[in-house]
Amino acid sequence: MEFFEPVVSTYKTILTFIAEFTVLSLELIGICIIAIGSVRAICHVLKTLKKKQPINIVVELGKTLALALEFKMGAEIVNTVIIRDLEELGILAIVIALRAILAILIHWEISSEHKREALYKAKAAEAKESTDSTNE
Repeated sequence: MEFFEPVVSTYKTILTFIAEFTVLSLELIGICIIAIGSVRAICHVLKTLKKKQPINIVVELGKTLALALEFKMGAEIVNTVIIRDLEELGILAIVIALRAILAILIHWEISSEHKREALYKAKAAEAKESTDSTNE
């Protein structure tokens, strides 16, 4: 058994290094997605203000946040590989649960916004048809 102890120790060290590197990489990707998506959303707002159109960035920003959350949840899942005690596992479980709830809420908000946009477009088309028919 003593023969395998250095091998197991080396394996644990390598696995921990790979897991920590992966966690940091996934977290960084998630942060970059949020930063880039936020800048894009701000640019979208500025363009719509310039054109004097209604502002609606909920869907675009929501998709960005949902994608970033997927990467951050992936990081938390990989982080389970390097958990050392039950307290860390409990904290990690809470973090994963909170991020999952956030992802669900974001997806719900996106679908609600799609429904609102469709209703708004339908009402606008209906109003246009009624004005076109009155003009004739």
